[in-house]
Amino acid sequence: MLYGAHVSSSGGIHTAIDRIEALGGDAVQLFTQSPRMWRPTAHDPANLARFRERRREAGVGYVLCHALYLINLASPDDDLRTKSEAALRSTLAVARKLEGDVVFHVGSHGGAGFDAALERVLPALERALAETGERTWLLLESSAGAGGTIGRSIAELVAIVERAGRHPRLGICLDTCHLYASGVDVTDPATVAALLADVDEGIGLERLRALHVNDSAAPLGSNRDRHANIGEGELGDGLVAFLGHPALQELPAILETPGPDGHGPDGAELEKLRALHERALSRS
Repeated sequence: MLYGAHVSSSGGIHTAIDRIEALGGDAVQLFTQSPRMWRPTAHDPANLARFRERRREAGVGYVLCHALYLINLASPDDDLRTKSEAALRSTLAVARKLEGDVVFHVGSHGGAGFDAALERVLPALERALAETGERTWLLLESSAGAGGTIGRSIAELVAIVERAGRHPRLGICLDTCHLYASGVDVTDPATVAALLADVDEGIGLERLRALHVNDSAAPLGSNRDRHANIGEGELGDGLVAFLGHPALQELPAILETPGPDGHGPDGAELEKLRALHERALSRS
């Protein structure tokens, strides 16, 4: 398992590698532009090259680019869908240059229902997948299930992959906080085993490319997306049930926790993840 965290790229995109190296991580997640603005960042080609060089120097084994929170491919608003698709494709373009994958939230159907939303999502998804190149994967993230958010169950993620023709570079990212909030008790080994069996049967475990490992500040089934620091939320030491499953051992486990000061995970938070994973392995 690779241990990683979401870090800032302030000061140039290459600085994300400096930050994850300082934390002691071997996987990194970053935004390629401001997560709350539509305007893409014009990255200096020298910084992109420096990112790749520093990645090799630091031994960072996996790079994940998180697309904008604003994206909603399921929206009935044509203008919003157009902006969303453009932002997703922009993130993919940068990710290709960074030799990484892209993860994103599909969006919300706004009460129209999953089936109706899927008809809006698929054309945009098809166009985005055409730009993934030979390496870059596009990952659908599991959601906490608030409102009409898409991806609130494995069944919904499977349906999208199936309807997208099982594209060879369309995968998923599972978030422990989101799973718990959507009613999946990831602290229970039998529940985790059943969850991953559903993934394997529905689309194949090879499409599970990354994990977001977060504790939850909200209770099981609350549908509230509230991340907590490792060991400080509802999951606590129960995360060992998830981290110890054999099917997850080769994946990047990326923290998106608040950290001690609300500015993201630090080295101590990464060490807590490492210790939990080692404890999980000792029990298996």
